[in-house]
Amino acid sequence: MRQRPGAPRREARGHLVAALVGSPVAPFELGVAHEVFGIDRSEYSDPWYRFRVIGAFGQTIPVSGGGGWSITTPYMLDDLAEADTILLPVWPDWDKPAPPELLDMLRDAHARGARLVSVCTGAFLLAQTGLLDGRRATTHWMYTDALAERHPAVEVDRDVLFVDAGDGLYTSAGTGAGIDLCLHIVRLDHGAEVANKVARRMVVPPQRDGGQAQFVDAPVPDHVSDDPIAATIDWAIAHIDEPMTVDQLARRAMLSPRSFARRFRAATGTTPMQWLLRQRVFHAQRLLETTDLPVERVAERCGFGTATALRVHFRRLVGTTPMSYRRTFGTGERRAQGGGPRAPPPPAQGGRQLPPPRAPPPPPRAGGPPGGPPNRGGGGAAPRGRFVISFPSFGPSLLY
Repeated sequence: MRQRPGAPRREARGHLVAALVGSPVAPFELGVAHEVFGIDRSEYSDPWYRFRVIGAFGQTIPVSGGGGWSITTPYMLDDLAEADTILLPVWPDWDKPAPPELLDMLRDAHARGARLVSVCTGAFLLAQTGLLDGRRATTHWMYTDALAERHPAVEVDRDVLFVDAGDGLYTSAGTGAGIDLCLHIVRLDHGAEVANKVARRMVVPPQRDGGQAQFVDAPVPDHVSDDPIAATIDWAIAHIDEPMTVDQLARRAMLSPRSFARRFRAATGTTPMQWLLRQRVFHAQRLLETTDLPVERVAERCGFGTATALRVHFRRLVGTTPMSYRRTFGTGERRAQGGGPRAPPPPAQGGRQLPPPRAPPPPPRAGGPPGGPPNRGGGGAAPRGRFVISFPSFGPSLLY
C-alpha cells in the first residue's frame, strides 16, 4: 500500500501484531493481547511489538458482557496486509459462516508468512479457513464438542491450554489460556527471560505448559503449609540441579507414589516427571540466555547430568539445539553483535520463520456499518495506532 500525502511517516521497527475483532468484542481477551503486545516493553527487548486493533465490520465496536460501552479503532481489514501476526481474540459469531472475503484475507496472510493465533472461539474462524484441517487445535472446553462437530477435519484436543500446530498456526482455550499463549509467543520471539519479565509485570505465572489440562479440579488449602504438593514443587525448583525421582518427591510430600502422582496431576494438570523435565528445560533456557556457561555446565546446573541428555530434551521441547538457542537469544551474542532485534529461533513441527517487520498501515478509509459486510477501509478520527474506549454517558473517555 502506498502512503497518502501528508500521512505520518511510516514506522519501520517492531513486529506488527494485529488483533482482528468482530462485533461485539470480548474485553478480557482483547485486553490480554494489548497487555502483552500493545504496551511498550522495549526495556526488555528492543524493538518491541507494534499493536493494532482491526475491526472486521466497522470502526466502532460494541463490547460484550453489558455496560453499554464500545471501542473505536482507525484500522480496518485492508490493514491486515501489514500484519506479521494476526490474533483472533474470540469470534462472536462462531456458529455462523464468516464472510468469504474475510476468510480469503486470512488465507492470503498465512500464505505470505503471517502467524495466525486464536483465543477461545477465535478457533472457529480459523477453522473456517481450512488451515487447521489435519492439524491439532483447541478452544474453550465449553465449545470443543461444537468445534469437532462443525469441523471434523480438525483434530480437536479438548484438554490442553494451547496448541502450536506448526506452520505459524496457534490456538488456545478460553480466557486465561490466552495469557499463556501470548506469553508463549513472546517466548518464541524474545526468549524465556523476556517472557518471564513480562509475566512478572502482569503478576501471572511465567509458564504454564500448553499441554496442561484446561480445567484443574483441586481444593484450595486453608494455609500454604497445608498443601504438600505446593511445598514439594517449591523444593524441587530450589533443587533443580539435583537428580530426583517420583518416589523421592512422594516421600518429601509424605505421600505414597500413587497418591502423590494423582494429587500432583490434579494440582498441575500434568505428571510429576513431565513437569520436572520442563522445569529443567526452562532453567536451561534462562542460563543459555543470560550466561556464557558451556553447554556441559548448563546441563549439570539443570539436573540433566550430561550435555547429550540436555540436547535431546531441549530439541524435543524447544525445537532447536541449545547452541542455536544461545546464538538467537544469548546476551553475550547480542553484545558481540552490538545489540539489535533478535531473530526468531528455528520453529518446531516444521513451522516457518516469521517475515521481517513491516511498516504500519496508512490512515484508514471510510468503512461500513457494524454487522454488515467486512469493512476494508476507514477514515477514522482516532489517532493512528490507538483505539478509543467510549461510554455512552461520557463519550470517548480512555485513549490507548
